[in-house]
Amino acid sequence: MADQAEPVFPGTVSLTGDGLRLRQWTQADVESVAELFDDEEIARWTPLPSPFGLDDARAYVARAIERAAAGRSIQLAITTDGHRPLGEVGAFGMRTGPDGVSVELGYLVGRRHRGHRLAVRALSLLTDYAHWELGARRTVLGIERHNLASGAVARAAGYRLTDAQPVTREHRGRRVELHVWERLARPAG
Repeated sequence: MADQAEPVFPGTVSLTGDGLRLRQWTQADVESVAELFDDEEIARWTPLPSPFGLDDARAYVARAIERAAAGRSIQLAITTDGHRPLGEVGAFGMRTGPDGVSVELGYLVGRRHRGHRLAVRALSLLTDYAHWELGARRTVLGIERHNLASGAVARAAGYRLTDAQPVTREHRGRRVELHVWERLARPAG
C-alpha cells in the first residue's frame, strides 16, 4: 500500500462572518504585527520572542506568507474592517488518520483588543472552514492548563477538553503541558 501524502492547506484563504474579516498577512502589516505581538501575555503562552520588535515582525510575516504559499499553514489577521489587524487565528497542522482529517488551530488577540469576543468569533469561523471546506472531522487546540483565558475562548467556541495525554513541550526554559481540546464536525443536515 502506497504512503498517503499529508494534506496541504489552500494557498489563499479569507473568511468573513460574525462581524469579522479574516485575511492573510501582507508585508504592509509588519508594524501592526510588532505592536500586537509585543505583549507579555502573548509571550507567556506562545513561543514568540519577547520583546517582539520590527525585525521579529518582518520575519514572522515573511514566514507566514511563505508557509501559506507552500500550503503548510493558514495564518489570518483578525480584522473587523479587512484592514487593521487585531490578532491572528491560524491552522498549523493537518493530518489524515484512521478517523479522518484532523486540523490543529490556534489564536491570539492583541492586548488592546481583548474583551470583544474576537478570538471566539475568529476561532469559530476558522473551525467551521476547517470542518466544511477542508473536510476535517476534528479540530484541535493545545492549551496550557493555567491559560484560563484561552480555555474560556475554546469553551465558548464549542470545544471540549479531552482525556488525551497532554503534549509536553519546552517553553522559555520550563516544561509545559498542552492539554488537548477538540471540536468534532457536526453532521450535515
